[in-house]
Amino acid sequence: MEIERKKFQGVLNILSFNRHFYVIGLIVLFLIITICWYFNFSKSLIWVVVSGFIYGLLMPLIVSAYVYDFSGYYNFEWLNLFEISDSKDNVFVNINAGFDETSFILKDKFPKSDLKVFDFYNSEKHTELAIIRARKVSLVYPNTQEIKYNSIPLEANSVDVVFLLSAVHEIRKNNEKVEFLSECRRICKSNGRVIMVEHLRSVSNFFAFSVGFTHFFSKKTWLNIFGKAGFLKTKERKFTPFMSIFNSLNN
Repeated sequence: MEIERKKFQGVLNILSFNRHFYVIGLIVLFLIITICWYFNFSKSLIWVVVSGFIYGLLMPLIVSAYVYDFSGYYNFEWLNLFEISDSKDNVFVNINAGFDETSFILKDKFPKSDLKVFDFYNSEKHTELAIIRARKVSLVYPNTQEIKYNSIPLEANSVDVVFLLSAVHEIRKNNEKVEFLSECRRICKSNGRVIMVEHLRSVSNFFAFSVGFTHFFSKKTWLNIFGKAGFLKTKERKFTPFMSIFNSLNN
């Protein structure tokens, strides 16, 4: 399976999946400029408005290009920090929310390990156009199973690493996130771990995505949820100023 990503694939995905926002934004910008011109508002005010809209439209794309296309996120060299071994005795789980860009790459990085892939996409709850469009072009890893967020069909204490890569924020309710992570902990071996990557509701992401940063959750929220799910040790480290890696140990 071809796993090499195309040039600017990350930012092009963002633009494609969220194109309705950009169409609406450009229409609103055109209307505002027309109104300002019609009522003869000052040029300074018009430039402020135009600059604000251009910033809001372009900055998410610039940050997305940096994070997904230039930071090395998808080469997974950053996983070397966690000293994860590749062995025929290992069982890894990768869980996505309907859009899978990582399973084939994980399998390439850990070819000996047994990789199981699950998808908790729920068409009734995950109704955003971006997710629906993403699912239409998503690669499907062989034997991917669709699951409910609170039920992973694996035995307890059977998994070495659970990967949650930019997916769990799609579970919007905190109590449901606790249920989901509790299931992840249940299937982990005593020395197992969960590795989760997420954007945070932080200052840097506010300047990157403006009000869109509310789609993410804060570091405090995630640490609290991991604690309620029963994980005793959870550490966060930054991967670029815009993304965080949470490493949660079962014991």
